[in-house]
Amino acid sequence: MDLKLTPVKLRGRVTPPASKSQAHRALIAARLSAGESKLRNLARSEDIDATERCMRTLRASSDNQSLLDCGESGSTLRFLMPVALALRGGGVFTGRGRLMERPQGPYFAIFDEKGIFYRQEDGVLTLRGLLPPGVYRLPGNVSSQFVTGLLYALPLLGEDSEIQLTSPLESRGYVDMTVDVLARFGIRVENQGYERFLVPGGQKYQAAELTIEADWSQAAFWYAAIALGSQVEVEGLNPFSIQGDMVIVPHFQRLSRPGDWDIDVSDCPDLVPPLAVMAAVRRGTTRLVNAARLRMKESDRLVTVRQTLAALGADVEEGADSLTIRGRPALEGGVTVDCQNDHRIAMMVAVAATACERPVTLTGAECVAKSYPAFWEDYRALGGTFS
Repeated sequence: MDLKLTPVKLRGRVTPPASKSQAHRALIAARLSAGESKLRNLARSEDIDATERCMRTLRASSDNQSLLDCGESGSTLRFLMPVALALRGGGVFTGRGRLMERPQGPYFAIFDEKGIFYRQEDGVLTLRGLLPPGVYRLPGNVSSQFVTGLLYALPLLGEDSEIQLTSPLESRGYVDMTVDVLARFGIRVENQGYERFLVPGGQKYQAAELTIEADWSQAAFWYAAIALGSQVEVEGLNPFSIQGDMVIVPHFQRLSRPGDWDIDVSDCPDLVPPLAVMAAVRRGTTRLVNAARLRMKESDRLVTVRQTLAALGADVEEGADSLTIRGRPALEGGVTVDCQNDHRIAMMVAVAATACERPVTLTGAECVAKSYPAFWEDYRALGGTFS
């Protein structure tokens, strides 16, 4: 779907969709529980549908040959690899886009150590073996998703286990969210300074009720629109949320003032697109640092952010793990840009168009369905104009 976005400031109130990160975790815990759980405010998206689909397959069959289609959801794949080993002695995983290209090195190193068979070829990952209790060592600076996957699987084993991190944990907020959701479903985990996690074995997930919070990651795009001159009120967010991406608020406040800023995004990589578009239209230079993990998202997000904003007229320089953005009063626009099937790039372009001097044509705009299916409806309701 191609959209021609007309430059116009947005105005009105908007409530972001339910947190995709919390919803993934709640769905997995609910499906691992005996009895009926109630999840309120569960917004559907392609990623959430992938987790629901795979969990139904895991719970419906004891066959470890069943195909688990993760779509384009990295969370679904990484969360469920250890769960499938614990529940069914393996599974066959597949996906779309760049998903099966994403690195799984921390898991593969564990599988080698534990004697678990794995094979990845032609976009299909096959796992065979039983996940044993014991000590699991992995780096904390690759992705917190590996830690989360193990935290869901290890309580199902017969004996106690321990996760030991060999490097500092990044994206701590996501692990905090995991531990919080596990506790709501009756699972005990002891976090020892983000270096060790002690997980008692023989635990059982208990049915629970949970209301999914509004998503601070998606709210960040509306904060970016405000920074670029729109008058938007973002509603329905929990100001005391455990979501790590609520750091968008202090970052927004910082970038709303003139000056040069360095922002470490190692704990909030999903905020790079909205932060980058804020930085593009302001007085001062902004450096987004420690962002190397963005190279293995739906797109190489360091490349796509740079290319897309530069095409719109921004001054952006890409480093090995950083972006340097020198702010300008406005963006030129007047071009066609491709979001590279990356939902966060599409939303970034929508916000950037509000600060352009000429219309912008966005190709592949439908990819927002991955995380925020109602984005274009909300954009139009706020006065956004496109055809």
